[in-house]
Amino acid sequence: MIAKAMAPLVSGNSAVRAMFEEGKALAKKVGAENVYDFSLGNPNLYPPDEVKKAIIDVLETEDPHRVHGYMSNAGFESTREKIAENLNKRFGSSYGMNNIIMVVGAASGLNILLKTVLDIDDEVVVFAPYFVEYSNYVRNYYGKTVVVPPNPENGFLPERETFASRITDRTKAVIINTPNNPTGVIYPEETIKMIAEVLEEKEKEIGHPIYLISDEPYRELVYTDAKVPFVPAYYKNSLIAYSFSKSLSLPGERIGYVAIPDSADGAEEFIEAATINNRVLGSVNAPSLMQLAVERCLDAQVDVPYYKKNAEDLYKIVTGAGFTAVKPQGAFYLWVTSPVSDEKEFVQAGKEENIIMVPGSSFAGPGCVRLSFCVSNGMIHRSKDAFDRLGKKYFG
Repeated sequence: MIAKAMAPLVSGNSAVRAMFEEGKALAKKVGAENVYDFSLGNPNLYPPDEVKKAIIDVLETEDPHRVHGYMSNAGFESTREKIAENLNKRFGSSYGMNNIIMVVGAASGLNILLKTVLDIDDEVVVFAPYFVEYSNYVRNYYGKTVVVPPNPENGFLPERETFASRITDRTKAVIINTPNNPTGVIYPEETIKMIAEVLEEKEKEIGHPIYLISDEPYRELVYTDAKVPFVPAYYKNSLIAYSFSKSLSLPGERIGYVAIPDSADGAEEFIEAATINNRVLGSVNAPSLMQLAVERCLDAQVDVPYYKKNAEDLYKIVTGAGFTAVKPQGAFYLWVTSPVSDEKEFVQAGKEENIIMVPGSSFAGPGCVRLSFCVSNGMIHRSKDAFDRLGKKYFG
């Protein structure tokens, strides 16, 4: 018999994964080349050549006991030092080795940070639409997710009054994700400044720190002239959860880091607690081989122009079929308005044309669907006729 707390998770298992499994089943039925699966954010690009060379170099030059053994729960000192130096060089920050903790991907990093700050019934504010697992991570530590509703007319950007109204004396953290999954929107500098101003005001009002957690797996994936603000430059209690899953196409390797600045309230104790959480949550430490590999290729990147072309081509196909979509600025998702109020009905209609989409209600964004375009460009172009047929069902 499973725990009572698991029952809602089982009944509401990830729609993203469910649609992915439906896509696989459909491929067996009609042939993979006839299925247009936009469900899962699983990069189809190979990692940059620098990653392969780095892994080989680690295996050929490092002591095997170091490569495959334990290290500090926070990670190798050399890796943490190089990441701190890289951040400082790029963003003018002042991180040191002790400010960096290597983690098992950004998801693990978010859990480590949330466990560090949350007591029972504490609150975490998120901006809808948001990554489906945030509320589950908060629930892991008996916290409550407080949702700021989306505003399509504002380009899915947070608004001051609505945001401020959601903060209470139980608010311990706010999570932001920019470039955003699922909308592809990048929060501009004025939005980050607004969030920082509201938090500073609320900290004084309620008398305790509110940590701003910046979930950054898509930081390097940008397709326009929009700049991704470096969040810690605007707010002292900013915490970064970063993953190399997208920037280096390494989702299965589960390697990332959290960055906790000295400026954060109680930084020394916070860093110690977060490092302990790396251990007690069961990760113990981030994968040793991948730590040593990524420190050798921190400036490498996947083929961002490839994703940019995918973004442009899919946007053109979908809007050409009559649908309304948010033009992606970053990440690798297209956020499309459903032509009917129940977007799950639209998802079902898409399946009839062998198009696999994810309902927006899974991201607290009902009335929309998400398409992941980290797929082959050929599949995107093959999907055109299917989208045209789908569009004719609604627009004639």
